[in-house]
Amino acid sequence: MTWLRWLVTARRHPSAWLLLVQLGGVLLYPVMESTAGGRALFGAFGILVLALALWVVNRSPLRLWFALALGVPSVVLSLLAAITDNNVLYTLAHLLESALYFYTAGSLMAYMLQDHEVSSDELFAAGATFTLLAWAFAFAFSVCQQWYPGSFIAAVNPEQPRTWMELLFLSFSLLSGVGLSDIVPVQAQARALVMLEQFAGVMYIALVVSRLIGLTTLKMGMRKSG
Repeated sequence: MTWLRWLVTARRHPSAWLLLVQLGGVLLYPVMESTAGGRALFGAFGILVLALALWVVNRSPLRLWFALALGVPSVVLSLLAAITDNNVLYTLAHLLESALYFYTAGSLMAYMLQDHEVSSDELFAAGATFTLLAWAFAFAFSVCQQWYPGSFIAAVNPEQPRTWMELLFLSFSLLSGVGLSDIVPVQAQARALVMLEQFAGVMYIALVVSRLIGLTTLKMGMRKSG
């Protein structure tokens, strides 16, 4: 019965699993980038993230089909790009993955804002949404530097394209507002994306996170008074 109880608990918190895998990816990406089969492993990891994203947005048939229409082609293109080492396929895959992550983040925000109750899964969803937005913009940065070479520079190897981990690091820095990244956007298109992410980060904290904190505090206050 213990495993059954564990399964029920896991099904109640799909956002927690998505958050866990996303954070695990932060630790795995440097390893994947430094190995010969790293890109293939990156594609396989994308399949796992896709499955979890579909699980999270599976709240209506329309959302599920739309997510499938974005996610399945992106994974197929990622695997083909890893096999053929084709940058065009990588760019198309990252474009679709960016759209999928934005869509999943939007679905989670709608889920968190749909009522005035704060469940434990919604708290996990707050963290998962943050990572989804960070990944979505990182993929958008990747597409940007493919379409506009030299969009981003850094102190190390400034003439080379930025790696995926560098772009993800930049995305987390912008979204959190800490401003600790050494990656600099130098072209207009890249700077436009950076400004959009800075705006998204501020609005996410102001609208979503502050609301969850307020509702949680109100609920705790009502329990104490009751």
